[in-house]
Amino acid sequence: MLVIPGTQDKATCDGMTRRELLRVGGSAMLGLSLADLLALKAKADPPRATEGSGAGWNRARSVIMIYLQGGPSHLDLLDPKPDAPERVRSIFNPINTRVAGTQVTELLPRIAGVLDKATLIRTMSYTPIGLFNHTAAIYQMMTGYQADAVSPSGQLEPPTPRDYPHYGSQVSRLKPPTQPTLPFVMMPRPLQESNVVNKGGTAGFLGRAYDPYYLFPPGDDMDLTKMNRVSVDDLQLRSEVPASRLERRGRLREQISAGMPEIEEAVARYDLPQYYSQALNLVLSGRARNAFDLGQEPTSIRERYGMNTFGQCCMLARRLVESGTRVVQINWPKVANSDNHSWDVHQGLPDRLRRQSAPMLDPGLSTLIADLDDRGLLSETLVVALGEFGRSPIRGVSTSGNSNSADGRDHWPYCYTAVVAGAGVKRGYVHGRSDATASAPLDNPVHPIDLLATIYHSLGINPAAIMYNHLNQPRELVPGHVVGGILQ
Repeated sequence: MLVIPGTQDKATCDGMTRRELLRVGGSAMLGLSLADLLALKAKADPPRATEGSGAGWNRARSVIMIYLQGGPSHLDLLDPKPDAPERVRSIFNPINTRVAGTQVTELLPRIAGVLDKATLIRTMSYTPIGLFNHTAAIYQMMTGYQADAVSPSGQLEPPTPRDYPHYGSQVSRLKPPTQPTLPFVMMPRPLQESNVVNKGGTAGFLGRAYDPYYLFPPGDDMDLTKMNRVSVDDLQLRSEVPASRLERRGRLREQISAGMPEIEEAVARYDLPQYYSQALNLVLSGRARNAFDLGQEPTSIRERYGMNTFGQCCMLARRLVESGTRVVQINWPKVANSDNHSWDVHQGLPDRLRRQSAPMLDPGLSTLIADLDDRGLLSETLVVALGEFGRSPIRGVSTSGNSNSADGRDHWPYCYTAVVAGAGVKRGYVHGRSDATASAPLDNPVHPIDLLATIYHSLGINPAAIMYNHLNQPRELVPGHVVGGILQ
């Protein structure tokens, strides 16, 4: 077999190294064509991404992840324990929801009114490696894997090409949109803890072609009007370049590609032409640009979502899935370990939750669920809302090495709550029970990577399908299990 000398093999996104592709010429002497080799390679990679079955399989066309970075307090929002000791129970009163026997706190009256359309998972739970700070937990949730480099404080190195891909990047690769639109959008700010920015928010070893479209409008985290300044100039067709001219360029490129030797076509198949075509279609179609035009929405609808960064992101997420976008991720619009409306409430929990955080979360998330349902989109859109962990059952104690005031709560990954709705998810259902202090699950614990496996499953992607990492080692998309109990 002819082998072209070179450096260490680098795996393509489909698991075949470029060196393997360059061996094709020699394989022809054995009577094996390129098509034969690709077929053999595919057969050697069980299970396939499209193999799956069971409740909820392939029910979702799109997914909207509401990522509440910072770690919301489950006791003060979605899992109140009014009979717990004083230092455990929330200072906020419990209220009834549309689900009989299920309460949330008074901070979430509108979410209480839509829980008959959703499932509460009250037993999200995992035991972290080392101290459980934000970045390591975020990376695990977004990629399904533990990061390689975790310091004693939980901090990580910045994003690198060795990172495991964000699940949205994997979805973009395995199940791209059927219409010319953006496959994966992340907004309105990057994932971040201190100076570690966007760890877990990239395509990692898949390559930058599968990175999300980062919609990060200018303005700091306290600027709640930044979505009014959304600019998508890079999706705009320049007036001096007519569509017909771009189309001619595309046809010329195709003619050149048709004349390439077979091996060059094979290599190119993993590189630029695919993305050139996608970009050209985006510019010519205008679907993505139209989705970003929030001014097309009636003022009454915008106000229902909330005239702030989070609320307008929720509305834009609905517009994007209407345009065909597969994955939309809304990162809570405040750096994870921060003050004001950050969920990282080591101090000042009563004021911050009542005055800043909950008044944005409650209308934004509740209106998104209700609006999708009213438009007939919830049945094919999976909505997932959660943080990287919950908050400590006892106020004023340190569980992660951080200092906490008497009214604050520290990090707590052992038990917290997620909201899931749409695309085959049960309506008006509570999955699992926490104990009397919301410290641990009493039954049905759900690891974050299990929820990630459920997202893949709902999109018609087998979470056990094999990918190849940066060392060309076979790995499952996510080593978790589908949470079948929440699906129907």
